[in-house]
Amino acid sequence: MKHFTAAILGCGNRGAETYGKLFKESGRISVVALCDPDEVRLQTYSDLFGAEGFSSEEEFFEKRRADLLVIASLDRDHVRQGIRALALGYDLLLEKPISDSREECEALFAAQKKYGGKVLVCHVLRYAPAFVKAKELLEEGAIGKLVSVQALERVAYWHVAHSYVRGNWRRRDETAPMILAKCCHDLDLLQYYACSRAKSISSTGELTYFKRENAPEGAAERCVRCKYVESCPYSAKRIYLDRWKAEGSPVSAWPYLQAARYPLSEQSIGEAIEKGPYGRCVFACDNDVVDHQTAEIVFENSVTATLTMMGFTAECGRNYRFFGTLGDLELDEATDKLTLRKFGEPQRELKISALIEEGYGHGGGDRGLVARLIEVLSGEGTNETSLEASVESHLMAFAAEESRLQGGARIELRK
Repeated sequence: MKHFTAAILGCGNRGAETYGKLFKESGRISVVALCDPDEVRLQTYSDLFGAEGFSSEEEFFEKRRADLLVIASLDRDHVRQGIRALALGYDLLLEKPISDSREECEALFAAQKKYGGKVLVCHVLRYAPAFVKAKELLEEGAIGKLVSVQALERVAYWHVAHSYVRGNWRRRDETAPMILAKCCHDLDLLQYYACSRAKSISSTGELTYFKRENAPEGAAERCVRCKYVESCPYSAKRIYLDRWKAEGSPVSAWPYLQAARYPLSEQSIGEAIEKGPYGRCVFACDNDVVDHQTAEIVFENSVTATLTMMGFTAECGRNYRFFGTLGDLELDEATDKLTLRKFGEPQRELKISALIEEGYGHGGGDRGLVARLIEVLSGEGTNETSLEASVESHLMAFAAEESRLQGGARIELRK
């Protein structure tokens, strides 16, 4: 049984907290090197994994330090770092999105062809048991020939406020458009389920609510100084401090760890919402990305799909409905059900939670991704989220954003 070594670039929620801990749990991958500019975070995970720590990216890249490199840094750094890593001989586990640039995606693909390293992109939902089961049912012909798909991505009011109003993905000039940053999973799944490349896309959406003119009368610039601090659903105190307490006051958990320093405490979270960016009023931020968007997709094999990304929902969770010539299939994370309705027959239901091992996110996809990664590194498994497959979903996102900026014009992906 082969054993592998890994280095992690970016020791946040995805890099060290998720993949690093799953590697350690697997017993097949040892984390031997870490790189992160945050000295406290770097020391914490260096101690946890017994790994060498680097705060300087330049020093880290002086030589190859492991078999595998996990790139879980900021989106805008992925391609630059990926090309350097491939040139050193690393295989890559690459967080998505790859880039918000078609040219950068092509450059990374060219580097992989030149240097030959394996690249597995973190489209974790392809490995989540419920989404895998839906694929199996479609391939079995459980609903006949697939005709159309309706996909709803419930972002949740607090999540859109955290990531896309106050957080790292709030500005288009600093990161990918929201349809790529949030829905690259969904675009990847839609082409996966359709078994086809997209032919054309049209899309509409805008920033509707999180603007200064929608602030309640007398609202303060920061939540902790605002008269609405206990009543506003977007209050930083309610989203970070109150929810953190309700979850048992963990020392390390998302999204709190993005807002406050590790280890989490009432003091560290209080200081973060008092002084940091995550304590700003949602109507007084510098955000400019959409808070809702819909895309209509026609695939080359004539399957159609709609994808709605909605920030105004009570909870997170996806809802997918597949319509076929002999029935329909619904996957709903909110109701914990995968429901098959064959025409003229009683419906069948599966509990999604019964398919999932506890402990990690994305409906079990994080754990499934690491299991597949080990197979791919061992030469025993198929890389379903290869760089080539992932680039296709990125092209779909670029076309959707181009359409949105043109007022919903239909964009042909290949002319």
